Amino acid sequence: MSQRDAAERGARRGRRSGRSGNPGSREDILAAAGRLFAEHGYDGTSLRQVAREAGVDPAMVHHFFKGKEELFALSVALPADPAEVLRGVSEQDPAVRAEAVVRAVLRLWESPAQHGLIAFIRGTIGSRARTILLRETVTRTILTRVMAGVPGSPAEVSLRGNLVASQMVGLMMARYVVRLEPLASISPEEVVALLSPTIQRYLTGELPTVVQQ
Repeated sequence: MSQRDAAERGARRGRRSGRSGNPGSREDILAAAGRLFAEHGYDGTSLRQVAREAGVDPAMVHHFFKGKEELFALSVALPADPAEVLRGVSEQDPAVRAEAVVRAVLRLWESPAQHGLIAFIRGTIGSRARTILLRETVTRTILTRVMAGVPGSPAEVSLRGNLVASQMVGLMMARYVVRLEPLASISPEEVVALLSPTIQRYLTGELPTVVQQ
């Protein structure tokens, strides 16, 4: 039996189960995935669990989605693909990576995607489930690329990544959402010059307190 046939058979089985709505739909699977990812995190959620939650055959999940990475990204509803935004960043030497990180973020936020990004952030604030999903995204798909190859213990690298994220999130909120002046009006090149040294210190510089593990 082909995967498509199995998926269609799963959809028919779901319809016969008597659940409300259309349990074989892509939207139902996304909704189920969002609930499970928010409750159990990425690593604690399997595609089989998603299928069970949505009331469909596991083949139906594979019919609509390439895998767990794609399902996670779509359930979070990110307005941009982190892998595409940060393409090439992890290949930069960590000792001189900060400028590439800042430029990558600015390229995205200065693009036509800005309105969608602002809407996404405003929709996330105040929603516990969406905040958890966003945290999983930042940890798995953004910081893993930004921090790749940074020396130190896992605890130290994690702390450094958190500090980098605090600066970048602060920049996005202050410059694009709250629009604090004069930060909102200075040029991207000025932002790169002002922020990169701080980001670089968090990446590889000496910290007042280093977490040991």
